[in-house]
Amino acid sequence: MSKTYSTIVEGMTCGNCALTISKMLEKKGATNISANAASGEVNFTVPETLDVTGIYNTIEDLGYHVVREEDEGAHGHSHDHDNTTLYLVVCALFTIPLLAHMFSDWHVLHNPWVQLALATPVYAIGLYVFGTSAVRSLRHGMPNMDVLIILGASAAYIYSLIGMLFIPGQAHDYLFFETTASIITLVMFGNWLEHKTVKSTTQAIDALVKLQPQTARLVIVDSLGKETMLQVESKYVKAGDLVVVNNGDSIPVDGKIVSGESRIDEHMITGESLPAHKSVGDDVVGGTVVVDGNLRFKATTVGSASVLSNIIRLVREAQSTKPPLQKLADKISAVFVPAVLGIALLTLLINWLFAGHTFPESMMRSIAVMVIACPCAMGLATPAAVAVGLGRAARNGMLVKGGDTLERLKKIEQIVFDKTGTLTTGKLHIESFNANGIEEDQFKSIVSSIEHHSSHPIAKSITASWQNAHKVGFERVEEVKGAGMVATAHDGTVWKLGSERWLHATASADKGYDLYLYRNDQYAGAIRIADELRPEAAETVADLKRLGYKTILLSGDKREKCEHIASQLGIEEVYCEQSPEQKNDILGRLMDKAPTAMVGDGINDAPALAKATVGISLSESSQIAIQSANIILSNNQLSSLPRAIKLGIYTEQTIKQNLFWAFLYNVIAIPVAALGYLKPTWGAGIMALSDVVLVLNSLRLGVRRLD
Repeated sequence: MSKTYSTIVEGMTCGNCALTISKMLEKKGATNISANAASGEVNFTVPETLDVTGIYNTIEDLGYHVVREEDEGAHGHSHDHDNTTLYLVVCALFTIPLLAHMFSDWHVLHNPWVQLALATPVYAIGLYVFGTSAVRSLRHGMPNMDVLIILGASAAYIYSLIGMLFIPGQAHDYLFFETTASIITLVMFGNWLEHKTVKSTTQAIDALVKLQPQTARLVIVDSLGKETMLQVESKYVKAGDLVVVNNGDSIPVDGKIVSGESRIDEHMITGESLPAHKSVGDDVVGGTVVVDGNLRFKATTVGSASVLSNIIRLVREAQSTKPPLQKLADKISAVFVPAVLGIALLTLLINWLFAGHTFPESMMRSIAVMVIACPCAMGLATPAAVAVGLGRAARNGMLVKGGDTLERLKKIEQIVFDKTGTLTTGKLHIESFNANGIEEDQFKSIVSSIEHHSSHPIAKSITASWQNAHKVGFERVEEVKGAGMVATAHDGTVWKLGSERWLHATASADKGYDLYLYRNDQYAGAIRIADELRPEAAETVADLKRLGYKTILLSGDKREKCEHIASQLGIEEVYCEQSPEQKNDILGRLMDKAPTAMVGDGINDAPALAKATVGISLSESSQIAIQSANIILSNNQLSSLPRAIKLGIYTEQTIKQNLFWAFLYNVIAIPVAALGYLKPTWGAGIMALSDVVLVLNSLRLGVRRLD
């Protein structure tokens, strides 16, 4: 038998940390591993016979802190104070003047002791930040990118120090302090960017938690039957408690209505654009909002079993099951590090023992190999392309979270759309109407005059659409809760306007409309209300299909509405009337077939957006959808979507080109340096040139056509 464990690991702040922990767990025989740098959560499955304490101790040996049950209260879920920004600022302040000496003749900047004074604090911070991680990763047989960083920075620093102290006459040929500082500062800047991106993903969870109302009004009945109202924190509500909610309140917990009726805005859970009518016996969901009416309900599911808690759990799971971005540079570092060390050692031994060179000269060649093999170009290959790609995306109305998103876009084969607020604007309008036995103008006048007395969203859309219609006065207008309106004219004519279920259930003609008008209990016409289609939706779907992508509609809305929208847009595959959990399951099945992008806007889409290969949201979406998504179309235009995908394809191409150049440079430069044909001065120049080549190649991304 096996058992699954879930814990919080403090200090796991980047993809590299998560990768190291995952590799260690694999070595220990764990399966179903997910290490989520965003939330600090680590999940894994091991045989029940295995002592999990040993695994936790090994994680702590790697330099992290495991929050165990006994210290949960003391540590909570908080991460250690992070000093990344402070370290980056300090390093940048010392590195900029060091780099300035390459462009300035000011003698102070060329003084070896000044350069040493500027480089040493940066090197010390680098040793503290990357050195501890590098040593631990080597100790556990899992060398990571930090080993390469410390190797390159140390080689340049030691080389410069030896040249300055032992070859004072030619010191300028051996000073590469700026190489040490720039390696550490550049890599730290990349880590800072990644850390900021990772932190932003946890906001999705925080936003969902805030939806749950903090307080609830309970009805306490004593032994004499006297009722007392008591306000408590929502977390103290128990199953079976009687809860009161009034007009405008958020519902604190899931429950079943025992008295009253109301219209409830559930669009964040169901995706349904219209408020749902609820009466005795109906279920209500915590976090939804009472549009009008008053209710009493019995709490049914509370705490972690509630619908909203379930959505929070789904978002957490979706975020943690994403595989960590395994950059090519990280994958080959396990081979690259020992290879470079081996070549450097061989260079020393061959030059000293067999080629007749002195030990200092052989040592210099050996260190030159490590300077040449600096991972600067390798480290720049991905961030340079990603930075240009992200900037280009922002200028084109696309905010992209994390560079790996652009890489993942390349893999997409199918695109899933939510309906309400994504393919449609979320604004209601009259799609069609049918006047039966009365003039169209009279039909418009009667309907708009009756709806003038209602505050229902449908009523507001009708009065706005037909605001120029002639207004009719009535003797009396009443609202029938959950059904519609009854208006009595001055001549005694009774007009009824309402739902199919109330007025038109037994009739056979004109079924499927949203509102029906009856005159003295005789059918007088019907109106179909629709969510307005986004003007660019049809063209966007057509563009995506031309590019070879399969388009799918996945919505919580009613079948007939979904199928109507799908037929207008040419989308063949439709899933309708789906709950957030069902959406998540369907998306999982679709992702098993092919990498899938999800485009959505509501709270009910949040788990699916987090789970998808790439989650895409519009800028006018709910905050939780925006925070769960990887891409936000900040101009709120669906037409940006095909351009975003093309940009992802071009970015991945650029990253591959950059990596090829970085590796080619190392393959050629290392043997040349080992043979003594490449002075460190030239080596540093070529290394700088390799960085320039990468940057120029990356800048091409900023001008490539996307249309």
